[in-house]
Amino acid sequence: MLIDTYGRTATDLRVSLTDRCNLRCVYCMPEEGLQWLAKPDLLTDDEIVRLVSVAVTALGVTEVRFTGGEPLLRPGLVSIVERCAALAPRPRLSLTTNGIGLARTARALAAAGLDRVNVSLDTLRPEVFIALTRRKRHQDVLDGLAAAHAAGLGPVKVNAVLMPGHNDDEAPDLLAWAIEHGYELRFIEQMPLDAQHGWKRDGMITAGEILASLRTRFTLTPEGEDARGSAPAERWTVDGGPARVGVIASVTRPFCAACDRTRLTADGQVRTCLFATEESDLRGALRSGATDEELAGLWRTAMWGKKAGSGIDDPSFLQPVRPMSAIGG
Repeated sequence: MLIDTYGRTATDLRVSLTDRCNLRCVYCMPEEGLQWLAKPDLLTDDEIVRLVSVAVTALGVTEVRFTGGEPLLRPGLVSIVERCAALAPRPRLSLTTNGIGLARTARALAAAGLDRVNVSLDTLRPEVFIALTRRKRHQDVLDGLAAAHAAGLGPVKVNAVLMPGHNDDEAPDLLAWAIEHGYELRFIEQMPLDAQHGWKRDGMITAGEILASLRTRFTLTPEGEDARGSAPAERWTVDGGPARVGVIASVTRPFCAACDRTRLTADGQVRTCLFATEESDLRGALRSGATDEELAGLWRTAMWGKKAGSGIDDPSFLQPVRPMSAIGG
């Protein structure tokens, strides 16, 4: 098991498959992009499957989420999903994606064993999408969402970040649209994980502001902490249900005390927290001939040192050197 000194057990593994992305979202990376990892630095498909296997069979991981960058850019994605779905015990498998390319891959991913998807979509307005992502791909995301729903990758969850001056007026419209299409919407507070280090606390849309906006049109009833468990999203039923909406308030309402996540970067580093400033190398040990038992031991040691919280509330908080695109969401 992956236990830390505060009594938390990590059972949810987030695996970044690539640092590359085909969008340039303003809250993630600069318009010109970033210097990508060299191919030899990336874990191979076999290495990813082996580390996931160690996590599932030796360390008690029960859920695996594939992230990026943009995981659909990973050529071997379908095979990786299929091989991980064949593990015993079988983990629950999900994918966080920007949705571009999902229209042509959703059916294959479902057949390979993927259980569900989270798709990022911040706006219903194509012109705002271009301003936020610097790409004209809005319809591709909508088509990807529809394909995921048709392929049975549900519940299909939509992740939205509200940005001042862009889409901060869209919360009620996004929720109405998500309910109409049978998607579960989750708003995410903008986090200090942008490559430009331009994030400012006083420039973000808070959970409180999001909920106030939603309540101008909907009646929200909190599900409560028992229903939430270790999930990062606080959830509310909408107008009596069954529709629900979630808010991930990593900045204003940290949920570190219930965190059950461990993270593996595309180049084989264990991260104990999305905001961690230190990493533990598994790739080096793996390529040096470490046994599964030795890899499991290194992973346990890394997680034992997990801090009590992200430190984001501390005035001395240092933004991680790696941006969101390099460590997965």
